[in-house]
Amino acid sequence: MSEDTIRLVTIGRILSRRRRLLAVVAVLGALLGYGASVLFPPRYTASASVLLPGQWEERELLTQAEIATSSSVVDRAAATLRWKGVSGSELRDRVSAKATEGNILKISGTAGTPERAQQLSDGLAKEFVTFAARIAGESADPGAATGPEALRQKVEETNRRITDLAEAADPGQTVESVQARTALEKLRTDLAEAMKKLDEADPASDKAGMVVMGPAARPTGEAPPTRTQLVVGGALLSFLLAVIGHLAAARVNRRPRTEPEIAAALGSALIGTVDVPGERAAHRPKGGGPGVWTRWFLGLDTRWDLPAPRTSGDEAGRRIRYRRVCARLRDRLPAPRRLLVVVPDGDEIARRAAGRLVAESRSDPVPPSSPSAPSSPSFAGYPVLRVVDVSVSQPMVPDRDTESGAVVVISAGSWTAGELAAIAGACADGGHEVVGIVVADPVRTRSTRPARSAGRPPENATPALAVRGSATGGSA
Repeated sequence: MSEDTIRLVTIGRILSRRRRLLAVVAVLGALLGYGASVLFPPRYTASASVLLPGQWEERELLTQAEIATSSSVVDRAAATLRWKGVSGSELRDRVSAKATEGNILKISGTAGTPERAQQLSDGLAKEFVTFAARIAGESADPGAATGPEALRQKVEETNRRITDLAEAADPGQTVESVQARTALEKLRTDLAEAMKKLDEADPASDKAGMVVMGPAARPTGEAPPTRTQLVVGGALLSFLLAVIGHLAAARVNRRPRTEPEIAAALGSALIGTVDVPGERAAHRPKGGGPGVWTRWFLGLDTRWDLPAPRTSGDEAGRRIRYRRVCARLRDRLPAPRRLLVVVPDGDEIARRAAGRLVAESRSDPVPPSSPSAPSSPSFAGYPVLRVVDVSVSQPMVPDRDTESGAVVVISAGSWTAGELAAIAGACADGGHEVVGIVVADPVRTRSTRPARSAGRPPENATPALAVRGSATGGSA
């Protein structure tokens, strides 16, 4: 299986086993987005188009866009609008200009209402056209056109003088007269070309006359980000962060999952693995405070990063596993002894396995009349087991009294190596040797429920072993 497939399976587990938590996180993110939309009032953007006639290069269009949003234009627009408490520096952050195809400059303004956004874009476009015309020489100042007009008059006067000189020249066909007339015609041609280039270079000739292409359209919707976008964006961002957080937590998780790793952490030998049918938690948690209810509702009371439980066989096959564990304990001990069954507090799968193990230890198949059986039926051959819950944060095992050894029953992937080592150390402090380790594996049972009549239990039903604490079941 490739790594990509593993990642997809992991994300599927998160979505399946943490759907309530992810839904709550998404709702909280949506509420944060809504709060952000309240803090930042809605904005509206209107745009006015200005036509720039003539031939323009791309860098010239960029220059005109910068001029449209410059302080000179924006300050004039602010003075014309006369909005109370709004200066040109504040408007500079609300306006923008962009050159589009066809030499059209789109000038946009953003304000708190559609009416103001329309007024701002129209006022800015008009001030830009006026300012550009003033730069190009179309202002009311007549001194801006004195130089080019005087030059044209000089050129016309020179052309008349050339004509007079050409007529006064010797009409003969001498070499000197022909050369004189040729030089005068060449001079006339050079002057005409110079005037043509001057007209083309004059910005007032073809780049003047910018036109505002009508008033800006009044905006009908908010400018992004809208309230809906903030709410949806907050929900999606929170959802993605929650998924990434789960993946990061699984990445740094170093809890032993395999049997050799668990045996190495506890420093003892593995006796066997038993199957525990996974049962769904009750619809309501039993006892506890608001924290228990919250963990149950969000699904935090079950592990999400464990693989799906495999399908187990029938009850007879599961019972054989427990009996084999009891037989191996009997074979490892020199004589029938009393042992403590140490279960980490909170490991419900291990707690149920330990209860089943104690029940099987009391039903030794060796008959009392057998030569290998002790005289007392209570000690037929299997060791006598007693379950002890041990806190993982502060492990404490009872001192050695009638019991002279301990069997640790845990579920895979639930505890760290340090926590398992602390449990082994607590057993050693109490004078108990860890004679073996039993791993409880949650499994799914086949749906073979026989029909039963209402109010009557099925025949040959095995009574459930009562254990302390609420059964939360395994990860489904």
